[in-house]
Amino acid sequence: MKELDYRPSKTNAQGGYAERVYEVFRKHLAQSGLRLTSQRRRILDFMLNSDRHLGQEDISQAMRPHGLGRATVFRTLKMLEECGLVNHVSDESGRRRFEVNLERPHHDHLICISCGRIQEMRWPKLEKIQEDTCRKFGFAPQWHRHEIFGLCRDCRKT
Repeated sequence: MKELDYRPSKTNAQGGYAERVYEVFRKHLAQSGLRLTSQRRRILDFMLNSDRHLGQEDISQAMRPHGLGRATVFRTLKMLEECGLVNHVSDESGRRRFEVNLERPHHDHLICISCGRIQEMRWPKLEKIQEDTCRKFGFAPQWHRHEIFGLCRDCRKT
């Protein structure tokens, strides 16, 4: 089930999307005296090739046959979030589900509390209202996340 609607092409200009993602991660790791290991790269590859928001358990299960444990996945996800390459959204149970974020436009999420599907949405009118409200109050927003929980079209039918 495809969920990631606002993904840049992996093969677009300037050397390809995946390579730009790896380079950002390499630089972040180097600042901490770490390197992009094959394990970290495998986790990032899995995320780049996914067409849905992934939970830590999804990634751990996929990495288990390659000898990677939950702790490695957890630490890698933490580093990916720290450098801004990965964002999380809460699923219907409050667990984190992750998406690669580099070069993706700002978007919000509709989360089905029955099947767990996450639909990405862009609402320019809502963004304008938020910007106008912040300006009115002299507030300088740094980021925001908008998640709406309910029933998707398919679950409403049943």
